[in-house]
Amino acid sequence: MPDPDPIKDSANPNEPVWTYRGYKLRASDFNTAMVHLYRGELARANVWRQRLDNTTNWAVITAGTAISFALGNPAGHHGVIILNTLLITLFLYIEARRYRYYELFASRIRLMETDFFAAMFVPPFGPAADWAEAMAENLLHPHFSISMWEALGRRFRRNYLWVYAVLGVSWLLKSALFPTPAQSWEEIIARAALGPIPGTVMLAIGVIYNGLLLLLGVATIGLQQASGEVLPRYSDSAMAHTLSAIFAGETEGTDVPSDRHAWFRKSEKRAQLVALIIGGQATEKLGRAILTELQRGVTKLDGTGMYTGQAHPVLLVALTVTEVNHLKALASQIDPAAFVIVLPAREVLGRGFQPLHPAG
Repeated sequence: MPDPDPIKDSANPNEPVWTYRGYKLRASDFNTAMVHLYRGELARANVWRQRLDNTTNWAVITAGTAISFALGNPAGHHGVIILNTLLITLFLYIEARRYRYYELFASRIRLMETDFFAAMFVPPFGPAADWAEAMAENLLHPHFSISMWEALGRRFRRNYLWVYAVLGVSWLLKSALFPTPAQSWEEIIARAALGPIPGTVMLAIGVIYNGLLLLLGVATIGLQQASGEVLPRYSDSAMAHTLSAIFAGETEGTDVPSDRHAWFRKSEKRAQLVALIIGGQATEKLGRAILTELQRGVTKLDGTGMYTGQAHPVLLVALTVTEVNHLKALASQIDPAAFVIVLPAREVLGRGFQPLHPAG
C-alpha cells in the first residue's frame, strides 16, 4: 500500500511512495516497474505458447503425410502409420515439457492480474497481503507448478486424442481396403501382420497402446494445478479422482490438498522462519530498524551469557525466507557484534503470516 509520508527530497513532495522492506519508491516508479515486469512475462509466455503450437503442427503434418502415403499408395505398407504413432508420442512428450515452462510464466501473469491490477479497479486499492511475497519467491525460486503427468494428460485431451484417433482409423482402413476390399474380419487381421509378427498380436498391441494413452487422459482429469489458465470447475467423479491421486502421488497424512481445482494463488505455504538475535552494543537500534525497514514485529527478551555472566538482550523475529538476507544486512551494518540464529518454523500464525484460526 502507498505510504502516506512523502519523500522529502522528491521532485513532488506531495506524491505518495511505495514502502516495502526499507525501499521507498514513488508510486509512478513502482507502477512503471510492474508494467515492464508484466510485459516481460507476457512476452516469455507468448514465446512458449508459440512453441506449443509448433509441436502440435509437427504432429498434424507428420500424421497427414503418413496417412497420405499409406492410403494413397496401394503398395504402401501400414507400418508407416505405426511408426508415425510412435513419433506422435515423442511430440506429445516434447509438448508436455514445453507446457510446463509455459505454465511457469503464465502463473506469474495471473498472480499480477488477480492480486495487483484487479485491485486497482476496486477502491480502495488493496492488493492481497502476501502477493508481493509470493511473487518474489516465484522469481527467486522458480519451479514447475504442474507435474509432468498433468501436462501430458492435458495436452493429450486437448490435441493429441484426435490425432491418435485418426491414425487408428487410418490403420484399420489400410488393412480393410488395400490392396482390395477385405471379405472378412479374418482377412483384415491377416493383413495387419507386420513382418513375422501376426496380425492378432499387432491388433492387441495397438489396443493396449491406445488404451494406455486414453487411461492417461482420463486419469489426469482431476489434476488441475495449472494456475496460468482459466479452467472450468470440474466435478470430478470418484474414479477420476482416485486415478488422479495415483498419478499425483497423494497419500494419507500428507499436506497435499484434496481440492484439485485450479486457482491463481498457490496453495502451499511459503517457508517461514524464526530469528534469534543476541545483540551487542546496538540492539535497540537494530530492533527499530527491523520494525521500520522489514516491517516485522520484534520481541525483546532478557538473556545472560553463561561464560561472561553479562546480560545480553535477545531479539525474537518471525520472518519469511526472502527476508533473511535483508535481516543479515541490517545486523551487519548496525550491530556487527550481534549473534544471529535462524531457525525453521513449522507454522507462524498471526498478522502478516497465516491467519490464526481456532483449532478444530
